Amino acid sequence: MDQPAQHDQHDQHDQSGQHGQHGQPEERPAGPSLPRPLLAVIIGLPVLLAVGVAAMGLVLGNGSSAEQDNPAATGPVALGPVPAPAAESAECTALLNGLPQQLVSNGVAQPRRELATPAPAGAMAWGTTQQGPVILRCGLDRPTELTPTSGLREVSGVRWLVVEGADAATWYVVDRPVYVALTVPNDAGTGPLQDVSEAVRTTLPAVGVRTSG
Repeated sequence: MDQPAQHDQHDQHDQSGQHGQHGQPEERPAGPSLPRPLLAVIIGLPVLLAVGVAAMGLVLGNGSSAEQDNPAATGPVALGPVPAPAAESAECTALLNGLPQQLVSNGVAQPRRELATPAPAGAMAWGTTQQGPVILRCGLDRPTELTPTSGLREVSGVRWLVVEGADAATWYVVDRPVYVALTVPNDAGTGPLQDVSEAVRTTLPAVGVRTSG
């Protein structure tokens, strides 16, 4: 009676061993698994890098952010029409030909800027991307602000009437055969005014200040 029981236990032991050897293989871990937070960081890092590169491209573009925010800073200067009956006079032609190729503003050279088409006669502009343009117009009507009691300023022998603005001041030459206006940004310093005054003095003869007519 005892031997069959032992035989049954021996058979069960053999079958379980054969199942472990010849049956479906047991699953074993390939190695230590990474914590889920660390795995998320590793997966997301390339995405963050790509987003950072794209954002930098939007800010920098092909030039500085200032140039992207203000494309007109590097293109032609657009000037609207204003009454300038003497813009094509011999006096204005002589002045335009005698103006310097660049003005000095706060120690920085401001080259001539191209004018957008159609460009008004008797006009010229200078400037860089860091500063608003300096604009000259020749042959204008007498400025309405010029009166017998107007306070005038003299620069290099040329008398000017200054009309202050929010971001720029317009200076009018009032003692030459034609009226000339020079609009200068408030942060440009006195260099542009001095350079243009020299050109006015050497190309246009002085006349009396006319406050009427």
